[in-house]
Amino acid sequence: MRAIRVASAALLGVTALALVAPAVVASDGDSGHDVTPFGFGVLPRTIAPGGQLTLQIDRDGSGCRGTATVASGAFDTVRIPAGRPSAVTTVDRAARAGAVHRVTFTCDGISGSTDLTIAEGGPDDTGLPPVPGQQVPRAVQAGEGGSSAGFDLKEIALGAALIVGSVGTAYRLGRRREGEDGG
Repeated sequence: MRAIRVASAALLGVTALALVAPAVVASDGDSGHDVTPFGFGVLPRTIAPGGQLTLQIDRDGSGCRGTATVASGAFDTVRIPAGRPSAVTTVDRAARAGAVHRVTFTCDGISGSTDLTIAEGGPDDTGLPPVPGQQVPRAVQAGEGGSSAGFDLKEIALGAALIVGSVGTAYRLGRRREGEDGG
């Protein structure tokens, strides 16, 4: 009898988790990140006005094979020629500190985007001097895969409350049924 209660509680917990997960993924999609067959990224993700930014694209596997176009309100449109994994650009000096700009990568007719945050200060305030032409071994995979960015405390609390509530309900129903069975 105890095994049935434990299995019921586990099943209710998994069900609650399954119901919460799509809501978290849907809200994460609103933050401006798209899933593409190729990886892409910006380094650094937070940069001061006038700073140099490295734009990366993953050329491995079935990813981007043609010329990639990278556009944003924070810098002029950049083209990354086929075969090159990255390009360097300069963020506009007039970029407003605290602003978050969408950076859109387009390659082979497919687009994906990520966010770029403008920091306080000038290009020398970023902590490390930019290295033009620096190549990173592999581009950052943008999208939903393995990142916990975008979760906020309200979503986590809602998920925890649903799981605790479902386990509590299963326990209570199990206890009630135990009393009815006489044992």
